[in-house]
Amino acid sequence: MAARKKAPSRRLAEGEYRFAELVWQHEPLGSGALVTLADEALGWKKSTTYTVLKKLCERGILQNEHGTVTALVKQDEVQRLESAAVVEHAFGGSLPRFVAAFVGGQPLSAAEAAEIRAILDKAEAEGSER
Repeated sequence: MAARKKAPSRRLAEGEYRFAELVWQHEPLGSGALVTLADEALGWKKSTTYTVLKKLCERGILQNEHGTVTALVKQDEVQRLESAAVVEHAFGGSLPRFVAAFVGGQPLSAAEAAEIRAILDKAEAEGSER
């Protein structure tokens, strides 16, 4: 039986995430424009920009087709994966423990509490439909 190839990681290091944000905010954009943006926003040289771009393309996060850079994985998907990893790593996968730690010690406005309740209600309704 052949070994299955591991899917490329969709989790991003901090610098990779900041770089991908440039693409998410400005896509589609030319690779030359991306070099300029990365220099202005991140202080990166052209070689660093192309190295990270190549790495993220190889991992299936971004694509560079004929000098035009676009995202294959959208920001909300990366954020979901990062959030899930934090909950798993720091809270043993317990969402209630995460929420308690997150809101502990900081006041919530009525609007923030209502928004969180609406998110939870929607997630609960979607879960009961499965």
